[in-house]
Amino acid sequence: MAWLEVVRAARVLTLTLHRPEALNALSDELSDALAAELERAPSYDDVGVVVLRGAGRAFCAGADIRGTGPLDVRALDRANRIVRAITRCDKPVVAAVQGAAAGVGCSIALACDLCVAAESASFLLAFARIGLMPDGGSTVSVAASVGRARAMRMALLAEPLTGREAYDAGLVSHLVDDDALETVVGEVAEQLAAGAPLGLAATKKAINAATYAGLDDALERERTGQTVLLRTADAAEGMRAFAERRAPDFKGE
Repeated sequence: MAWLEVVRAARVLTLTLHRPEALNALSDELSDALAAELERAPSYDDVGVVVLRGAGRAFCAGADIRGTGPLDVRALDRANRIVRAITRCDKPVVAAVQGAAAGVGCSIALACDLCVAAESASFLLAFARIGLMPDGGSTVSVAASVGRARAMRMALLAEPLTGREAYDAGLVSHLVDDDALETVVGEVAEQLAAGAPLGLAATKKAINAATYAGLDDALERERTGQTVLLRTADAAEGMRAFAERRAPDFKGE
């Protein structure tokens, strides 16, 4: 059963993806609930910061390929809605990442303003493994953080980065031991919640304008490209192979 846990306390809004048996892969319902709550966050006068996390041993394994049947563009639209809500929110959004942040789960984590990664974290743009391209704005967010060369390596080779590798590359803001994740996220959230709301909002807006100026265009490019790729035989084979736990046999069709 997938559900979103929503907790508001001490000026912190904590959103927890609860689908641990599927590594918090995003179902349609879970995506919609997360997007809606992120969109509501700016209206909460008693909230100064948003924390996004996953239940169990993973942050988010991406779109639910096994559980919801073949992907279509509606899943991409849901992911884009989440990313837009994160970047447009006038409050800082912090990702607390343990275990896998893969596919659109990686895109969502990297769209957040701060990302606290545990040593166990793994960041993976897995799209190439199933014949697709990165989406969720990751064609901009990854390159803005680590540069073109490393972004190409992550996207084309679908190589995961450990929490430490992601931190060393500048992809995430914090690296902590697994047993310190809760403490550090709490400290970061407490500091942000006590900050000046207007100053933090202006800072976020300015930095995003400088580094994510092309985000909306990227989301549209990704949507166009992914829509075409989702209709290909290679994508169908990639998703079958993923479900069957075997290597795909791509034909360029």
